[in-house]
Formats: sequence, structure tokens, C-alpha cells
Amino acid sequence: MAKGILGKKLGMTQIFTDDGHAIPVTVIEAGPCVVVQKKAMEKDGYYAIQLGFGDIRERLVNKPDMGHFKRHKVRPVRYLREFRASEDLPHEVGSEIKADIFSEGDLVDITGTSIGKGFAGAIKRWNFRRGPMSHGSMYHRRPGALGATGPARVLKGRKLPGRLGGERVTIQNLKVVKVDPERNLMLVKGSVPGRRGSLLIIREAVKSRAAKNKK
Repeated sequence: MAKGILGKKLGMTQIFTDDGHAIPVTVIEAGPCVVVQKKAMEKDGYYAIQLGFGDIRERLVNKPDMGHFKRHKVRPVRYLREFRASEDLPHEVGSEIKADIFSEGDLVDITGTSIGKGFAGAIKRWNFRRGPMSHGSMYHRRPGALGATGPARVLKGRKLPGRLGGERVTIQNLKVVKVDPERNLMLVKGSVPGRRGSLLIIREAVKSRAAKNKK
């Protein structure tokens, strides 16, 4: 089974190496996650493990979810996410997964929802270059020609103004710089998607795992 855990983005800071180099890191509250359900090929058609993360008051949980938690005899949680697995599922329902499943030097893939920035023009959204700003140009921040004289319509896929951000984004091969299992903290080199307090899905790096399997 590929290692995985749910976490919350706390913000960014920097740490210093022994030789004085500054490393920008993202601080993540990784777990603890409770194993809510295990799925098997015989019953569900695939192998997976369902993790829950985050405290929530019972009165805020709807009846279907509360029935799901009671059926598996676990406490209610705010987030539920599945992690696909192979046949060997070492974790039992009700057990906890903490930040110490990862260690310093591991490579991880982190998935989150990018910060939404609302409606944006073509320059901000697609990094277009603006037109000349001299007097009489009449062309400054517009998206440019649409190339629609032939079909007499705007072709799909054109880079035009529209909603920017608020999308599911995965950053691959981020290095784990430090793990503090006592405080459920993980420091990851570089930035991760999302704003402070947003949910993150942290998995063992796919490319790193593929390289191990080849060996």
C-alpha cells in the first residue's frame, strides 16, 4: 500500500541548515487520521482504505454520515478521503495514522485546492503580454485576435478571460524536511496549493515509488 495521510496547511516559514542556508518550507498539520473503512475486492470491487481527519461537532454531521461512522464504530470526522491500496491492508478500522509514517528525506505528492482569485483577464490568467501603452494605441490588455474568421465562431480551448484558481492541483516530488510526530507536524520544502487552513492530501511520490518497484 502506498503511504498516505490527510493534513491541514498551517502556513509557510523558513528553516536554516547547519551551514547557514535558508530553506523555505510549508508547515502541515499531518493527522492524526482515523481508519474509518477498509474496502475489499470481494465486496467493493477494489482495495482501498478510507481515512478521516479533523474534529467536528456531532450536531453538524448529517444523518447518512453519522450512520456511516456508527456502523464502523468510529468518532465523527470532518473530512473523508480514500487511498487506493493493494491486497495487504495493514491498518485496522479505528486505528490511527500519524505523521511518523513519513520521515525526513521522503518525497511526497501533495494535492490541494488552489486559492480562488475570481474573474481575471487574459494577462493575469494566462500570463499574456500587454499591448503598447503609448497614446493612441487603443490596444492595452485585451486578449487579442481569436482567429475565428473561417469558422465564424470562437473555437473551444481559446485562452480567454475567466475564473482563475479554485482548482484541484497536485505538486509532485516535494521533499519532507522534518517530521514532528509529537505535534503532528510535517515540514515540506517549497509551497503547496491552497490557503491557510485548507485540506491537503499527502501521498508517497508516484515517481519515487515507481523507481523503487523497478529496482
